[in-house]
Amino acid sequence: MTTPAPPEVVTFGETMAALRAQGALRLGGSLGLSVAGAESNVAIGLARLGHRVRWAGRVGADELGALVLRTLRAEGVDIEYAITDDTGRPTGLLLTEPRLGTLTRVSYYRSGSAGSVVSPADVLPALAATPRILHLTGITPALSPTAAEAALAAATAAREAGITVCLDVNHRSRLWTADSARTALRPLLARTDLLVASEDELPLVLERPGVDEPEAVRSVLAEGVGEVVVKRGARGATAFTADGATDRAARQVDAVDLVGAGDAFVSGYLSGLLDSVDIPARLYRAVTTAAFAVATRGDWEGLPTRDELGLFDQPDGTTIR
Repeated sequence: MTTPAPPEVVTFGETMAALRAQGALRLGGSLGLSVAGAESNVAIGLARLGHRVRWAGRVGADELGALVLRTLRAEGVDIEYAITDDTGRPTGLLLTEPRLGTLTRVSYYRSGSAGSVVSPADVLPALAATPRILHLTGITPALSPTAAEAALAAATAAREAGITVCLDVNHRSRLWTADSARTALRPLLARTDLLVASEDELPLVLERPGVDEPEAVRSVLAEGVGEVVVKRGARGATAFTADGATDRAARQVDAVDLVGAGDAFVSGYLSGLLDSVDIPARLYRAVTTAAFAVATRGDWEGLPTRDELGLFDQPDGTTIR
């Protein structure tokens, strides 16, 4: 029996069961059941693009936990280091409801969940194979003190092992305040090689948040981060390095569901990094994968495979037979 190739990317965090409503929850109606989590969304996106990726974390010893693991396994994500919690903690749950156009309201039920108590001992073994990239988000350290310890321990171990650390700020204001986020994210920044943030999230990693974007980017680069990618939603994105800035416009699509677009963007950008393409090509792949997410419903369901990346370049109305 041949030994499986080691993962190119390791990520960890909480993946929850996701109930998606077709209208206002208070009016009842049918709900669709799936799974969602920022880190696992990125993992699925990378796996669909042909990369070897490992997700670590905890799920409850319940049917929803089984759904999470089954879904990730089916999508080609390595779950060897996923843990089924046997202490009675449940798998987390989120509810989404469309409220106005592409505006979606998300309600979380994750307090005391299995995924929220992930610890360094849970995730450090997943790095033993020395992947090329460790992907983290600012969601995990917001979940609990042990989850914050896990994020910092993993970033520290990765930096010492020469693994590229990608941090997507991904701020969730319902989980913590901006000041609390800054306190936790600043130590992670010191171990980060690639920072991804939306325009309003960039101040959360700064020692002095009240500066304009050019000064903020210069400050982050001066602290040792090699690359800063600022997501601008429908206006595209900009990647900054010590050599300058590269802009990329967003792909023009009819927006259906904006949830998960940022995770799709990250999966595309990391895919380009793994393929050793230049920054313009990384941004092109990132805005393309984000466009797939925006044009379809669900956090990850519409993400493309590698051979589908060129579909947006086909004339409108094309039928592929």
